[in-house]
Amino acid sequence: MVQHSTIMNLSQRIKNTPASPIRKFAPLAEAAKNRGIFIYHLNIGQPDMETPKRIRKTFSHFKGKVVLYAPSQGIPEVISAWQKYYLSHGIGLEKENILVTSGGSEAIFFSLMAICDPADEVIIFEPFYPNFAGFSAMANVKLAPVTLNVENNFRLPSADEIKKKITSKTKAILICNPNNPTGAVYAKKELQAIVNLAYKNNLFVISDEVYREFIYNGESHTSILEFPEISDRAILIDSVSKRFNHCGGRVGVLVSRNLELMQNVLKFAQARLAVPTLEQYSVIPLLNAPKEYTDSVREEYLKRRDIVFNILKSIPGVVCTLPQGAFYIIAKLPIDNSEDFVKYLLNDFNLNGKTVMVTPAQDFYVTPGLGKNEVRIAYVLNEKDIKEAMEIFKKALEEYVKFRREGKNN
Repeated sequence: MVQHSTIMNLSQRIKNTPASPIRKFAPLAEAAKNRGIFIYHLNIGQPDMETPKRIRKTFSHFKGKVVLYAPSQGIPEVISAWQKYYLSHGIGLEKENILVTSGGSEAIFFSLMAICDPADEVIIFEPFYPNFAGFSAMANVKLAPVTLNVENNFRLPSADEIKKKITSKTKAILICNPNNPTGAVYAKKELQAIVNLAYKNNLFVISDEVYREFIYNGESHTSILEFPEISDRAILIDSVSKRFNHCGGRVGVLVSRNLELMQNVLKFAQARLAVPTLEQYSVIPLLNAPKEYTDSVREEYLKRRDIVFNILKSIPGVVCTLPQGAFYIIAKLPIDNSEDFVKYLLNDFNLNGKTVMVTPAQDFYVTPGLGKNEVRIAYVLNEKDIKEAMEIFKKALEEYVKFRREGKNN
């Protein structure tokens, strides 16, 4: 007797959730490594700098016999450390304004789930951090894109242009400042235009500010929490992952002065129980004295940025703009399909047994067809390695363009 298995249907939610463009070529990278190819990873924001000893010592010095659940809002001493950190940036907060999350990622997801119902809309500026699209799909939220471009240094458009995207379904404007993936830093005047729109149209503003410390060339950072007129609708997303090279620690925060919002978001936090206890304690020393670490790190990223930018500008046909912050750059390449180019880097090209992995940028956009000739490069390697990696990238692009040109002519 033959038994027929029941066909099980998966949810539209999971089918509509995009794969991460940052990680989806990992199998090709693994296959290249198995062939003996060394890969410089410029595709992911994983800095090569050492996680501070003050963080690592927390784990080895733990004296307890039981690692207990932490409170769902966060360990009180950790919340106090976040208060002190923000106060050092001129932002005063009450403990009730802060919820410790599992990285900035959970804070983004909680925010969308708290303020949006299914089919509601959030205005976003593309190109954007692609996980925003993943979280939105999981929350059944539609992203309404406003397109920025490299030729205009990825500056925000006028308020009138943004206003065109507002509908009866719009619940929020989502920004990342300093920006991943463009490296743009939004001036206070640009943010004021967004604040005014939010105030007039009763919208939330969700601001991802995890790269706050990494701003170059005398630029300054303005937080969304500095605008009192939207104190009831400003949501700040933050994390220590990049600030302290503690990506695996997964400690972030959701911050808002809207107490009704915070009281309700706490229900999500209670449902997932708690952020890991030891990881929370580990961030206290750095939050209490961040500049001792971040000042030197910023100078290191500045050197790396200049190496990447100068080599990119030396390649014929490449268009890019000098990043003002974070540690990413979007480059428009003289090619038709950046995904095909990334496959070429991993499958077909090497220089003395080495190649480079970057991220194709089409999934950093909602609008179909955009970003196909762009890549994001994360300058997260030391000066020597980043220089060699970019020289390999330059040679690979030259060979790829030549190969494609000859193929078309045959």
